[in-house]
Amino acid sequence: MKVQLRIWLASLFMLWTLAACAVPPAERPEATRAEIDGLTAEILSLGPGIDPEEAQRAAEIAFSYTRQLALEYEIVDPPLIHNTKVNMGLKPRGLCWHWAEDMERRLDAENFETLAMERAIANAENDFLIDHSTAIVTRKGDGPMDGVVLDPWRYGGTLFWDKVREDTRYNWVPRETVFARKRARAAGEPVEGFLP
Repeated sequence: MKVQLRIWLASLFMLWTLAACAVPPAERPEATRAEIDGLTAEILSLGPGIDPEEAQRAAEIAFSYTRQLALEYEIVDPPLIHNTKVNMGLKPRGLCWHWAEDMERRLDAENFETLAMERAIANAENDFLIDHSTAIVTRKGDGPMDGVVLDPWRYGGTLFWDKVREDTRYNWVPRETVFARKRARAAGEPVEGFLP
């Protein structure tokens, strides 16, 4: 018991120490034209038929809405510390699925004709890691594995983006695949591998 308490206290101390590294949203610079252009180009690279104006608008919104949500969620700590505060009722929102849900809803409100929003989850098959959710922008008609991850949670209110299959930090799985697996497990059905 004493060993577990020491590990817990050391972990808590380490998390609070990391909190000093966080940048409050008001001090974060707004996205640069180069950042917006980079995300726009990544979205356009998803394939033919994507309207360049829609790609640019999606990129601009992804950056500006990330900043807006960071202010609304009162982000001043790294993600895991902020999660703890949300779960304790000290902060309003800011869990990864909040970011994903809000980003998806905001971009869906644009009613893009050539782009669509999807969702994915990582670590759902691992009992030792925390599930992580993200929003994904895709070319309309493509699945989530062929899109671009829009992950503002990962760096505490700073937008991370990359193609789903090139994101080396997480093994993303379409959200519907994760939910189907959980339903099967709850029903007592055997569940095969978790590959999309």
